[in-house]
Amino acid sequence: MAGIFRTIYDWLLRMFWATEMDVTMIGLQNAGKSSLLRVLAGGEFTVDWDLGGQPRFRPMWERYCRGVNAIVYIVDAADRAALPVAKEELHELMGKETLNGIPLLVLGNKSDLPEKLSVDDLIHEMDLKSITHREVSCYGISAKEETNLDAVLHWLIARASR
Repeated sequence: MAGIFRTIYDWLLRMFWATEMDVTMIGLQNAGKSSLLRVLAGGEFTVDWDLGGQPRFRPMWERYCRGVNAIVYIVDAADRAALPVAKEELHELMGKETLNGIPLLVLGNKSDLPEKLSVDDLIHEMDLKSITHREVSCYGISAKEETNLDAVLHWLIARASR
């Protein structure tokens, strides 16, 4: 199954990824940002900055989110103890006027684990419906199992031309 996904992924990259786009991928430590990046980096991909999710790096997030085509916020959907902090950090960041209008994609990673939250529960727990001044989407994924990454790519491709 992973071979089929890789073939489709490679084709999509060749066909649609001619347009450059700037995306900031952020989230708390251990949410799976690096794992997702490794999976997505199968094609032409440049990492300009690699910011950690530890508390000392979070004040820098806004700086790297300004002027991008999209913000991708990764959440460990199986770590319920980390959700309040993930929610607080996301809402603080989305409250910055400099980021108004930038689309937000929240990814609940680790959907392969039995204790993961559903997408509906993640939307509720992260209070995503209260985020305004931008488009907000939420998907459940598994970077490890490469689950639902086609939807992520489709979402990103659709915003590359904006």
